[in-house]
Amino acid sequence: MTNVIQAANRDVNGPLLELTDVKTHFRTRRGLVRAVDGVSLTLERGKALGIVGESGSGKTILSRSIMGLLPTKGTERHGSIRFEQQEIGNLGRKQMRHIWGKEMAMIFQDPMTSLNPLMKIGKQIAEPLRIHLGMDKATAWATAERLLQDVRIPEGARRLHQYPHELSGGMRQRVMIAIAMACGPTMLFADEPTTALDVTVQAQILDLLNDQRKDRNMSLILVTHDLGVVAGHTDEIAVMYGGKLVEKAPTRALFADMKMPYTEALMQSIPKIDDPSHTRLMAIGGRPPDLVNPPQGCRFAPRCLYTRDKCLTEEPPLVATDNPEHTYACWYPVGSPEYHESKARLSETPVTIGRLD
Repeated sequence: MTNVIQAANRDVNGPLLELTDVKTHFRTRRGLVRAVDGVSLTLERGKALGIVGESGSGKTILSRSIMGLLPTKGTERHGSIRFEQQEIGNLGRKQMRHIWGKEMAMIFQDPMTSLNPLMKIGKQIAEPLRIHLGMDKATAWATAERLLQDVRIPEGARRLHQYPHELSGGMRQRVMIAIAMACGPTMLFADEPTTALDVTVQAQILDLLNDQRKDRNMSLILVTHDLGVVAGHTDEIAVMYGGKLVEKAPTRALFADMKMPYTEALMQSIPKIDDPSHTRLMAIGGRPPDLVNPPQGCRFAPRCLYTRDKCLTEEPPLVATDNPEHTYACWYPVGSPEYHESKARLSETPVTIGRLD
């Protein structure tokens, strides 16, 4: 396969992943759904990127577009996806199979539906080792046991002979991580890896992913709706809304000086541990945009507290702050005079997050 990534041709000094104006549209009876609509970003080798946004913002579709996991029928893909300095956006499934597992892997959101309920854990971990790395059965089985140890599952030899329903939710998620990392991928996608787990197990899973990334010099894309999840586990954060990238910055810079009102709204909607009991949760009013007929201007404008006429008619471009690594798309960003003017007006009439009519 001439188009498949070859280790000898890798440029270890360049970005691992480069997206240029990536678009993923779906043809439906209602019209064209613009699920991902012009996303450009880069990810350096060994770094962790958090992609954050509400359900329907396009973050999962973007990650599946990169991996080529979307159905071909009814799907339109445009733009450039370069991995290891080579274009992979135009590769078919047959060619991508040589990349899945060995170069890219994904941890899916629900391990109970991702794991085969009729197959023992050991076989599910060993299978990619035999297919991609050519290991014999005994070597693959021994490697599978070692992988369970790496993801901190006790009694690995016994767990290999169990079925998914015999494990707890946290253990099933660890098995998914072991399968994803089995062939030593260069990039790992984690799609809502802590959904439906209690907070203690969530912290353990996130710490585990972070440790494995550092130990293996692996790049990580962590997809979530929760800014709190990515706060201590990523180097950069990309915020998506309505299929578009609306803010991207190094993690510390984003939390210290966020510019996009949508990012601010996501932050304010996070429950705070120091809030008094029964404190009312903040909510982002309204609904995400209809991606068949998106708003003409800023897609967040119908829900934004600080919307002005320009926001409703002109789409803001991505611009940089004084830090060129921090970009945002907003006409009146957080901290601007117009923002403070709207803030002062709103302070006289307390409302939940959402546009004040």
